[in-house]
Amino acid sequence: MRCWLKIEEMALEELMQRLNAVSQCADEIMHQDIIPLYAADIQDQLKKQFAYLSGGRGGDGCPVITFPDYPAFSEIPEKEFQNVLTYLTSIPSLRDAGIGFILVIDRRQDKWTSVKASILRIAASFPGNLQLVLVLRPTGFFHRALSDIAFRINKDELRMKVPIIMLGSVSELQGYIDKTQLTEDLGGTLDYCHNRWLSRRTAIEGFAQKVKQTAQILQSFGTELAETELPNDVQSTSSLLATHTEKKDKMKEDIRVAVEQGDDILGSITKPVTENPEYKLNQDQLDNQTTVERLLAQLHETETAFDEFWIKHQQKLEQCLRLRNFEQNFREVKAALDIVSERLSAFTDVGNSSSHVEHILKDLANFEEKSCETVAKARMLASERDAFIQSNHYAVDSIIPKCSELHHLCDAFTSETERRRNHLNKSLELHDLLEKSMKWCDEGIYLLASQPVDKCQSQDGAESALQEIEKFLDTGAGNKIKELNKIYREYAHILNEDLKEHVQKVFQKQESMEEMFQKRQVSLKKLAAKQTRPVQPVAPRPEAFVKSPCSSPGLQREYGSNSESSALRRANYRKGKSEMTELHQSRGGSTMDDEENLAVLRQHVMNELIETERAYVEELLCVLEGYAAEMDNPLMAHLISPELQNKKDILFGNMEEIYHFHNRIFLRELETYVEYPELVGRCFLDQMEDFQIYEKYCQNKPRSESLWRQFSDSVFFQECQRKLDHKLSLDSYLLKPVQRITKYQLLLKEMLKYSKNCEGAEDLQEALTSILGILKAVNDSMHQIAITGYDGNLNELGKLLMQGSFNVWTDHKKGHTKVKDLARFKPMQRHLFLHEKAVLFCKKREENGEGYEKAPSYSYKHSLNMAAVGITENVKGDAKKFEIWYNAREEVYIIQAPTPEVKATWVNEIRKVLTSQLQACREASQHRTLEQTQSLPLPLPASSCASPSRNHIRNTKKMEEKKADLEGCGSTVAPKYPEKGKGWAKPSHSLDASEENDGWSSAEEPLNSSDAEEEGGGGGGVGGGEMKLTPGKYTVVTDYDKGVSEEFTVKSGELVQLIREGEDGLWFVKNLSTGREGWIPASNLLTLIGNSKSAQSLSSSESGTASSTLSTSSSCSESCNVSSTSFSDIKG
Repeated sequence: MRCWLKIEEMALEELMQRLNAVSQCADEIMHQDIIPLYAADIQDQLKKQFAYLSGGRGGDGCPVITFPDYPAFSEIPEKEFQNVLTYLTSIPSLRDAGIGFILVIDRRQDKWTSVKASILRIAASFPGNLQLVLVLRPTGFFHRALSDIAFRINKDELRMKVPIIMLGSVSELQGYIDKTQLTEDLGGTLDYCHNRWLSRRTAIEGFAQKVKQTAQILQSFGTELAETELPNDVQSTSSLLATHTEKKDKMKEDIRVAVEQGDDILGSITKPVTENPEYKLNQDQLDNQTTVERLLAQLHETETAFDEFWIKHQQKLEQCLRLRNFEQNFREVKAALDIVSERLSAFTDVGNSSSHVEHILKDLANFEEKSCETVAKARMLASERDAFIQSNHYAVDSIIPKCSELHHLCDAFTSETERRRNHLNKSLELHDLLEKSMKWCDEGIYLLASQPVDKCQSQDGAESALQEIEKFLDTGAGNKIKELNKIYREYAHILNEDLKEHVQKVFQKQESMEEMFQKRQVSLKKLAAKQTRPVQPVAPRPEAFVKSPCSSPGLQREYGSNSESSALRRANYRKGKSEMTELHQSRGGSTMDDEENLAVLRQHVMNELIETERAYVEELLCVLEGYAAEMDNPLMAHLISPELQNKKDILFGNMEEIYHFHNRIFLRELETYVEYPELVGRCFLDQMEDFQIYEKYCQNKPRSESLWRQFSDSVFFQECQRKLDHKLSLDSYLLKPVQRITKYQLLLKEMLKYSKNCEGAEDLQEALTSILGILKAVNDSMHQIAITGYDGNLNELGKLLMQGSFNVWTDHKKGHTKVKDLARFKPMQRHLFLHEKAVLFCKKREENGEGYEKAPSYSYKHSLNMAAVGITENVKGDAKKFEIWYNAREEVYIIQAPTPEVKATWVNEIRKVLTSQLQACREASQHRTLEQTQSLPLPLPASSCASPSRNHIRNTKKMEEKKADLEGCGSTVAPKYPEKGKGWAKPSHSLDASEENDGWSSAEEPLNSSDAEEEGGGGGGVGGGEMKLTPGKYTVVTDYDKGVSEEFTVKSGELVQLIREGEDGLWFVKNLSTGREGWIPASNLLTLIGNSKSAQSLSSSESGTASSTLSTSSSCSESCNVSSTSFSDIKG
């Protein structure tokens, strides 16, 4: 760089010297260094032509200046006179001017007085050397004579430095000056035109001035170029180069114009010679030609000097621009290399399966392919080093280190990529080995499980089984892990904690499988030995299995710390398993083999669960990375149609949320149960809440599939499928979550099938039930979102409990009789949706279309508030019918289910909803009674000592615990009102239910259903037969202290609740006065409550004593009055 600056300084100095020389030379040529006067400055004075330089020469080459006859000579201002003479004397060359001038004064038409004045004035003002003065005296006789006399008289006065010769005619003049050197007005032949001479002199001087100005401008421009600081960025450098080039081009254009100007002047001078070769230029014309030629030479010298300087300056700017481009490309390429190196560093995962490793390898290959362009750019940029060196670039010292750095980064990236690929190949090799070992173990387990135990009891069967085992073991040479330490050594550079643990588990599984084979071989060899007596094969009975000692009916599940609970279960399981093994060994080999087969099958189901889970997680990741992420990739944006943009959430739903749940939580939890497959139900139960995310995905599925059908032919999806190398299109993968959630219940059923006598059987059954419940909820929600025409918010109706299609008849009190009659014969097809707070009646409408668009929609018709609903379980003549009535049977809907089972399910679910509302109403009533008791402390009769308000204070903490027992009380349905005419014991304290509960049924409305009346059931009482116990509240008529539980006692007058009937004729009873619970034999219970009726009157239709009717409204009416009424007075 310093060297370059020195060279540039030298170039500028040389340019300045040469241009200064040109300027000086131009001044010398035009004698401007002596007399700086131009014809253009005195053009008007020269035009008067009182003196002119014709170009003639004397005998010795003296220039001739002619003063023609000019009448107003005396009137010429002195300044003008001096300027003209000075300018004319400066035109000839210094050599000619040094010889001296010959003055020809033509005064032939003038007077002597004028001649005298002219001579005196010229003699006094002439600035140059004079050699001779020739005066043409006046031609008139008088004036000629006068001039001769006067000249002699004034000879001394007119004496000059040179002689003055008075001539009488032009012929005398020609004796002194050759005729060819005199103009035509003096009788000569010299071609002279004053205007032409003046124009030419002006042009020559203008050209000389142009040459000088050009040299000066180039000096300034050269200084500007040399002093300009080089920019630090590409754009500024490029702009500077363009600006300087533009200025240079303008300078060159000015020089070209000047050269043309000089050529034109030179052409005009030599034109006579060109036209007439015999024409000879006079001395002045020759001098002009020489002057112009010298000026042109100086102009060419100026151009040459500037061109040489410009080449160096342009080279500097171009090298600067090239350097700035290199630096910019270097920064960009280095940043790109840093990015790809950072992304490469993210490839640390060695995979958890062969398919996973292959997927990572494919990603690495794609990444490497995309990175090739960056690496190629970096290498190409680094290869420019030699070009910089060869071009002698001024900044080569700063370029070489950058090129070396790029070479190093590219080599490092390439070697690191190769190292990562080698690691992944080794990982793939290890996973292939592990999967081969796993597959071999699974095949071995299948082999053991598939050998029939009964056939192996015979000698031939045992030998055949032995041969199968030995043949299978021979295949293990290339499939199993031989030395664990050798694996550790060979794959030490890729073994992380997870992979090392996986290797250990596979090796342990292999050892366990080989140990099972060894035990089976020992058993079979004993059976294959020659038997002394026939042995009858006996298949193991299910009763032979011994339950794990850890399993007990009283085992309670802990929902708190899942990890501690799981660890405790596994510890108990291992303990139980060891005891089981000892017990099995003490029994026959048959039982042990059967349990072994079940363990093998459980392990197979577990392996399938985990392997399919891993594959499922990989598929989700593949879709999210290969499709969803690509929708945000700017490089793929041109392939996405505008209608598809910003629709990613619709197309993929919450798939990302599902992926994170399975990848981060569920898969890892499953893997912790790999050795304890029978306990895997616990894993499902712990994560059951998270499975609710599938409901959101399935609800979005119709929108997703509709969007897919619109854009399935999109180039974007085809390109993504090509990159992923998928044989199936995206819609197949979008269906995976739906398929997966349904797969779990099948696997759980299989696991439960082989784990019935194991510790985790209850968890498996509960997990299966929960998964089926989720599937039902998902299915119900799919139907719920298809409801149209409902003005309100469906979410405000509470949880959707049931949905299904039914035949519906209406039988309302209000309306035309004909309509009521027709309603019994023309059922309506309605789809019912049972929520916690309402039941919706909709009309099903089939849709045309494909896939989810073909799913039906449901047109909303009307709804019933569950707060005012009652049911009648049985309708005479059809076991599939039941009634839902509203507002005390003001509106009655006869519902016909497809099957009796569907009807029972619906009736039970509605019963639960109404019972829960009944319980909530009673708790509210007890709370109000408590407030009334505290505000009105009146003495109460003895019969009311055990009032619910006081019991409520005692039993508040236990109320929620027993709520579930109340909801599941057999066929307990609805409380009955007292018979007509009986009324309440103390109506003065009763509450108006209709006022306290807006929209609830009136307490005076009888609840007996029409079919109950037709069957002849009484309004109440036990009837003629034996009293049948039903859950409900009763008043004790005698003391009792003989319960199964010693702590449970009741006294006469106390209120008890029959909760449920157990085994061996026992009833679980709660003393509402003391809050204690216990079991009482049914026989004692009949004596205990005597003819007391249930305070709830929860009698089922099967008892034959009353109708199966449930009404929350009537329940609330009863419970609102219970605070001031004796329970013994309520009629059943």
